[in-house]
Amino acid sequence: MTTRHSIAFGPRLVATATGHLRAALLVTPSPTIEKAAPSIGEPGAIYARALEQHDVLRSTLAYFGVQTTIVEPRGDEPYETNAADAAVVFEDGAALMRLTSLGRRAEVDRVESEFARLDVPVAGHIAAPALLDGNDVLLAGKHAFVGVGSRGNQLGRDGFARLARERGYRVVEVKLADGVPALRCVAGAISSDTIVLGADKTDASAFQGFRTIVLDSSEAQAAGVLTISDGHVLADIRYRTALGTLRRAGIRVDAIDLYEFTKLGMTPSMLALALRRE
Repeated sequence: MTTRHSIAFGPRLVATATGHLRAALLVTPSPTIEKAAPSIGEPGAIYARALEQHDVLRSTLAYFGVQTTIVEPRGDEPYETNAADAAVVFEDGAALMRLTSLGRRAEVDRVESEFARLDVPVAGHIAAPALLDGNDVLLAGKHAFVGVGSRGNQLGRDGFARLARERGYRVVEVKLADGVPALRCVAGAISSDTIVLGADKTDASAFQGFRTIVLDSSEAQAAGVLTISDGHVLADIRYRTALGTLRRAGIRVDAIDLYEFTKLGMTPSMLALALRRE
Protein backbone atom coordinates (compact mmCIF):
# COMPACT_ATOMS: atom_id res chain seq x y z
CA MET A 1 0.00 0.00 0.00
CA THR A 2 1.39 3.43 -0.91
CA THR A 3 0.44 7.05 -0.96
CA ARG A 4 1.74 9.18 -3.82
CA HIS A 5 2.78 12.78 -4.09
CA SER A 6 3.05 14.96 -7.16
CA ILE A 7 6.71 15.65 -7.83
CA ALA A 8 7.69 19.30 -8.08
CA PHE A 9 10.71 20.44 -10.02
CA GLY A 10 13.69 19.96 -7.79
CA PRO A 11 17.24 18.62 -7.65
CA ARG A 12 18.25 15.55 -9.63
CA LEU A 13 18.79 12.91 -6.98
CA VAL A 14 19.87 9.30 -7.63
CA ALA A 15 20.31 9.44 -11.40
CA THR A 16 21.95 6.01 -11.53
CA ALA A 17 21.86 3.49 -8.71
CA THR A 18 25.63 2.95 -8.69
CA GLY A 19 26.75 6.32 -10.02
CA HIS A 20 29.19 8.62 -8.23
CA LEU A 21 27.90 9.20 -4.72
CA ARG A 22 27.64 12.97 -4.16
CA ALA A 23 25.47 13.29 -1.06
CA ALA A 24 24.39 11.00 1.77
CA LEU A 25 22.62 11.13 5.10
CA LEU A 26 24.12 9.48 8.20
CA VAL A 27 22.60 8.97 11.65
CA THR A 28 25.03 9.11 14.57
CA PRO A 29 24.94 5.97 16.75
CA SER A 30 23.09 6.15 20.05
CA PRO A 31 24.46 4.99 23.43
CA THR A 32 21.78 2.28 23.27
CA ILE A 33 23.88 0.54 20.62
CA GLU A 34 25.51 -1.21 23.59
CA LYS A 35 22.16 -2.85 24.43
CA ALA A 36 21.74 -4.53 21.04
CA ALA A 37 22.22 -8.29 20.89
CA PRO A 38 25.41 -9.03 18.93
CA SER A 39 25.75 -11.69 16.26
CA ILE A 40 26.56 -15.19 17.49
CA GLY A 41 30.17 -15.39 18.66
CA GLU A 42 30.66 -11.61 18.79
CA PRO A 43 31.04 -9.35 21.83
CA GLY A 44 28.68 -6.44 22.40
CA ALA A 45 29.20 -3.11 20.67
CA ILE A 46 31.09 -0.35 22.49
CA TYR A 47 29.49 3.07 22.08
CA ALA A 48 32.67 5.18 22.24
CA ARG A 49 34.33 3.07 19.54
CA ALA A 50 31.16 3.15 17.42
CA LEU A 51 31.26 6.95 17.52
CA GLU A 52 34.90 6.97 16.42
CA GLN A 53 34.28 4.52 13.60
CA HIS A 54 31.19 6.39 12.43
CA ASP A 55 33.24 9.60 12.25
CA VAL A 56 35.84 7.77 10.16
CA LEU A 57 33.02 6.73 7.82
CA ARG A 58 31.95 10.37 7.54
CA SER A 59 35.48 11.65 6.92
CA THR A 60 36.17 8.91 4.37
CA LEU A 61 33.05 9.86 2.44
CA ALA A 62 34.14 13.49 2.57
CA TYR A 63 37.54 12.49 1.17
CA PHE A 64 35.76 11.00 -1.84
CA GLY A 65 33.77 14.18 -2.36
CA VAL A 66 30.54 13.07 -0.68
CA GLN A 67 28.58 15.80 1.09
CA THR A 68 27.20 14.29 4.29
CA THR A 69 24.23 15.35 6.38
CA ILE A 70 24.58 14.13 9.96
CA VAL A 71 21.40 13.50 11.96
CA GLU A 72 21.57 12.99 15.71
CA PRO A 73 19.65 10.03 17.17
CA ARG A 74 16.49 10.85 19.10
CA GLY A 75 15.05 7.49 20.05
CA ASP A 76 16.14 4.56 22.17
CA GLU A 77 16.60 2.16 19.25
CA PRO A 78 20.17 0.88 18.76
CA TYR A 79 19.51 0.34 15.04
CA GLU A 80 18.53 3.96 14.35
CA THR A 81 22.02 4.44 12.90
CA ASN A 82 20.95 2.23 9.96
CA ALA A 83 20.01 5.38 8.05
CA ALA A 84 19.18 3.62 4.79
CA ASP A 85 16.17 1.88 6.36
CA ALA A 86 14.12 5.08 6.31
CA ALA A 87 13.85 5.72 2.57
CA VAL A 88 14.82 4.72 -0.95
CA VAL A 89 15.79 7.67 -3.13
CA PHE A 90 14.99 7.72 -6.85
CA GLU A 91 16.00 10.34 -9.40
CA ASP A 92 12.91 12.48 -8.80
CA GLY A 93 12.20 11.93 -5.11
CA ALA A 94 12.36 9.71 -2.06
CA ALA A 95 10.05 6.81 -1.23
CA LEU A 96 9.54 6.85 2.53
CA MET A 97 9.37 3.46 4.20
CA ARG A 98 7.20 2.19 7.05
CA LEU A 99 9.60 0.25 9.25
CA THR A 100 8.86 -3.22 10.56
CA SER A 101 10.02 -2.30 14.07
CA LEU A 102 7.28 -0.29 15.80
CA GLY A 103 9.88 1.46 17.92
CA ARG A 104 11.71 2.78 14.86
CA ARG A 105 8.81 4.22 12.85
CA ALA A 106 9.30 7.78 14.12
CA GLU A 107 12.70 7.74 12.39
CA VAL A 108 10.96 8.11 9.04
CA ASP A 109 9.23 11.31 10.21
CA ARG A 110 12.57 12.75 11.29
CA VAL A 111 14.17 11.89 7.96
CA GLU A 112 11.22 13.44 6.13
CA SER A 113 11.85 16.66 8.08
CA GLU A 114 15.48 16.57 6.93
CA PHE A 115 14.30 16.03 3.35
CA ALA A 116 12.19 19.18 3.57
CA ARG A 117 15.22 21.13 4.77
CA LEU A 118 17.45 19.65 2.06
CA ASP A 119 14.90 20.13 -0.76
CA VAL A 120 14.51 16.40 -1.36
CA PRO A 121 11.01 15.82 -2.80
CA VAL A 122 8.91 12.94 -1.52
CA ALA A 123 7.77 10.49 -4.21
CA GLY A 124 5.51 8.46 -1.96
CA HIS A 125 5.02 6.66 1.35
CA ILE A 126 4.67 3.03 2.28
CA ALA A 127 1.41 3.42 4.23
CA ALA A 128 -0.25 1.32 6.94
CA PRO A 129 -0.75 -1.58 7.18
CA ALA A 130 2.12 -2.08 4.72
CA LEU A 131 5.67 -2.57 6.04
CA LEU A 132 9.02 -2.29 4.29
CA ASP A 133 12.54 -1.35 5.40
CA GLY A 134 14.84 0.46 3.00
CA ASN A 135 17.75 -1.91 3.55
CA ASP A 136 15.63 -4.65 2.00
CA VAL A 137 15.76 -2.78 -1.32
CA LEU A 138 18.78 -2.92 -3.63
CA LEU A 139 18.82 -0.86 -6.83
CA ALA A 140 21.11 -1.93 -9.68
CA GLY A 141 20.82 -0.59 -13.20
CA LYS A 142 17.08 -0.47 -13.87
CA HIS A 143 16.35 -3.36 -11.50
CA ALA A 144 14.93 -2.99 -8.00
CA PHE A 145 15.59 -6.10 -5.92
CA VAL A 146 13.38 -6.47 -2.86
CA GLY A 147 14.29 -8.89 -0.08
CA VAL A 148 11.72 -11.33 1.25
CA GLY A 149 12.70 -12.34 4.77
CA SER A 150 11.83 -11.66 8.38
CA ARG A 151 11.05 -7.97 7.85
CA GLY A 152 8.38 -6.19 5.84
CA ASN A 153 5.22 -7.70 4.39
CA GLN A 154 3.76 -8.34 0.95
CA LEU A 155 1.69 -5.15 1.07
CA GLY A 156 4.87 -3.16 1.59
CA ARG A 157 6.74 -4.94 -1.18
CA ASP A 158 3.83 -4.51 -3.60
CA GLY A 159 3.47 -0.84 -2.73
CA PHE A 160 7.13 -0.16 -3.30
CA ALA A 161 7.00 -2.13 -6.55
CA ARG A 162 4.35 0.23 -7.91
CA LEU A 163 6.49 3.26 -7.11
CA ALA A 164 9.58 1.66 -8.67
CA ARG A 165 7.78 0.52 -11.84
CA GLU A 166 6.42 4.03 -12.38
CA ARG A 167 10.09 5.07 -12.61
CA GLY A 168 11.08 2.40 -15.09
CA TYR A 169 12.49 -0.22 -12.73
CA ARG A 170 11.97 -3.93 -13.13
CA VAL A 171 11.12 -5.24 -9.65
CA VAL A 172 12.44 -8.65 -8.56
CA GLU A 173 11.74 -10.24 -5.19
CA VAL A 174 14.69 -12.06 -3.59
CA LYS A 175 14.15 -14.79 -1.00
CA LEU A 176 16.52 -14.43 1.94
CA ALA A 177 17.92 -17.32 3.94
CA ASP A 178 16.83 -17.78 7.53
CA GLY A 179 18.63 -15.43 9.88
CA VAL A 180 19.56 -12.83 7.26
CA PRO A 181 18.53 -9.46 8.74
CA ALA A 182 18.28 -7.52 5.46
CA LEU A 183 19.03 -7.88 1.76
CA ARG A 184 21.73 -5.22 1.84
CA CYS A 185 23.50 -7.09 4.63
CA VAL A 186 24.44 -9.86 2.17
CA ALA A 187 24.16 -8.25 -1.29
CA GLY A 188 25.57 -5.15 -2.92
CA ALA A 189 25.38 -3.47 -6.32
CA ILE A 190 28.89 -2.71 -7.55
CA SER A 191 27.94 -1.43 -11.00
CA SER A 192 24.91 -1.39 -13.27
CA ASP A 193 25.56 -5.02 -14.22
CA THR A 194 27.51 -6.46 -11.27
CA ILE A 195 26.22 -7.77 -7.93
CA VAL A 196 28.25 -9.10 -5.00
CA LEU A 197 26.54 -11.80 -2.92
CA GLY A 198 27.19 -13.80 0.20
CA ALA A 199 27.02 -17.48 -0.73
CA ASP A 200 23.82 -19.28 0.28
CA LYS A 201 22.26 -16.17 1.84
CA THR A 202 19.85 -15.32 -1.00
CA ASP A 203 18.13 -17.01 -3.90
CA ALA A 204 20.92 -16.23 -6.36
CA SER A 205 18.70 -17.05 -9.35
CA ALA A 206 16.92 -13.73 -8.76
CA PHE A 207 20.02 -11.97 -10.13
CA GLN A 208 19.94 -13.75 -13.48
CA GLY A 209 21.49 -11.61 -16.20
CA PHE A 210 23.89 -9.88 -13.81
CA ARG A 211 27.54 -10.65 -13.32
CA THR A 212 27.74 -11.99 -9.77
CA ILE A 213 30.73 -12.09 -7.45
CA VAL A 214 30.03 -14.68 -4.77
CA LEU A 215 31.77 -14.44 -1.40
CA ASP A 216 32.24 -17.34 0.98
CA SER A 217 29.28 -17.74 3.33
CA SER A 218 31.58 -17.24 6.34
CA GLU A 219 32.16 -13.67 5.10
CA ALA A 220 28.73 -13.09 3.58
CA GLN A 221 28.31 -9.76 5.36
CA ALA A 222 31.26 -8.40 3.37
CA ALA A 223 28.84 -8.11 0.44
CA GLY A 224 27.18 -5.11 2.13
CA VAL A 225 29.52 -2.64 0.46
CA LEU A 226 28.74 1.04 -0.02
CA THR A 227 29.28 1.94 -3.66
CA ILE A 228 31.22 5.19 -4.13
CA SER A 229 31.06 5.04 -7.92
CA ASP A 230 30.79 2.41 -10.65
CA GLY A 231 33.35 -0.30 -9.74
CA HIS A 232 34.55 1.48 -6.57
CA VAL A 233 33.28 0.46 -3.14
CA LEU A 234 33.80 1.19 0.53
CA ALA A 235 33.99 -2.01 2.57
CA ASP A 236 34.57 -3.26 6.10
CA ILE A 237 38.28 -4.00 6.58
CA ARG A 238 37.51 -7.06 8.71
CA TYR A 239 36.79 -9.33 5.74
CA ARG A 240 40.24 -9.70 4.22
CA THR A 241 39.51 -12.81 2.13
CA ALA A 242 36.40 -11.24 0.64
CA LEU A 243 38.24 -7.98 -0.06
CA GLY A 244 40.85 -9.96 -1.98
CA THR A 245 38.12 -11.65 -4.00
CA LEU A 246 36.64 -8.29 -4.93
CA ARG A 247 39.98 -6.82 -5.92
CA ARG A 248 40.84 -9.83 -8.08
CA ALA A 249 37.50 -9.27 -9.83
CA GLY A 250 38.69 -5.80 -10.83
CA ILE A 251 36.82 -3.85 -8.15
CA ARG A 252 38.50 -0.88 -6.49
CA VAL A 253 38.06 -1.43 -2.76
CA ASP A 254 38.72 1.04 0.04
CA ALA A 255 38.27 -0.47 3.50
CA ILE A 256 37.75 1.02 6.96
CA ASP A 257 37.17 -0.43 10.41
CA LEU A 258 33.45 -0.65 11.24
CA TYR A 259 33.70 -3.56 13.66
CA GLU A 260 31.32 -2.14 16.28
CA PHE A 261 28.59 -2.13 13.61
CA THR A 262 29.65 -5.44 12.10
CA LYS A 263 29.03 -7.10 15.48
CA LEU A 264 25.34 -6.16 15.13
CA GLY A 265 24.89 -7.16 11.49
CA MET A 266 25.26 -3.63 10.10
CA THR A 267 27.18 -3.00 6.88
CA PRO A 268 28.55 0.17 5.22
CA SER A 269 25.65 0.25 2.76
CA MET A 270 23.11 0.14 5.60
CA LEU A 271 24.68 3.08 7.45
CA ALA A 272 24.44 5.63 4.61
CA LEU A 273 21.29 6.80 2.85
CA ALA A 274 22.30 7.92 -0.65
CA LEU A 275 20.68 11.26 -1.50
CA ARG A 276 22.42 12.07 -4.77
CA ARG A 277 24.31 10.02 -7.34
CA GLU A 278 25.51 11.06 -10.78
